[in-house]
Amino acid sequence: MPRQHVESTAIAAVGYSKRRHILEIEFVNGAVYRYVDVPAAVYRDLMSAESKARFYDSNIRRHYRSVVVRPRHREQTEN
Repeated sequence: MPRQHVESTAIAAVGYSKRRHILEIEFVNGAVYRYVDVPAAVYRDLMSAESKARFYDSNIRRHYRSVVVRPRHREQTEN
């Protein structure tokens, strides 16, 4: 699903399927989560929110069933 870049300290990009009511969020740490049964109004409100990370924490995280599409990038450690 195509994602649109957003200005946020925690979220890099957001995609939404109106037909399937699926929201995808790509985080700056590389993780991608897919949320199901998300109404279009929630997507619109997220995209217009002044703080996308705060809106996500308050209105999406733990409110909708999610699937990890891609786990976060692991930090490279020096030996």
